[in-house]
Amino acid sequence: MKHIEITTNNEKETLELGKKLASYLKKGDIVVLTGELGSGKTKLTEGFLTYFGLENEISSPTFTLVNEYIKNDIKIFHFDVYRLEDSSEFYAIGGEEYFENGICIIEWGEIIQDTLPEEYIHIILKKDDINDNIRLIDVTSYGHKYDYILTDLFGGTK
Repeated sequence: MKHIEITTNNEKETLELGKKLASYLKKGDIVVLTGELGSGKTKLTEGFLTYFGLENEISSPTFTLVNEYIKNDIKIFHFDVYRLEDSSEFYAIGGEEYFENGICIIEWGEIIQDTLPEEYIHIILKKDDINDNIRLIDVTSYGHKYDYILTDLFGGTK
């Protein structure tokens, strides 16, 4: 497990962070995004999709639970599990079957924590108390699978 803390100063930097992270992701990878409403989860996801050339297709899956995007035979599943009561509802839709079939980006993933595999990246986004444009971002890799990404992108751990 590795942990880093970074700050982005505006939406463009948050989007760029998503693009950089996406360049490392492949089928079977899971990224969990946590943070209050308006903290930048969707902007980070927009960065992921922009890396794959899908920037014009992003929409919030709030009412559909999951949006599926396909680019060059890579499936990207964007979940918003905010409206789920608990993980039993995620199991009921076969949510865990998505994990091995593409890249999964899961907003509000803490709601389904017990369904997640042992290895994933968890990103917590927080608004700065003073400057509305700044985001304080904690990134943690669970399992060794993602440690190299944090080392490559951010140069180590804190």
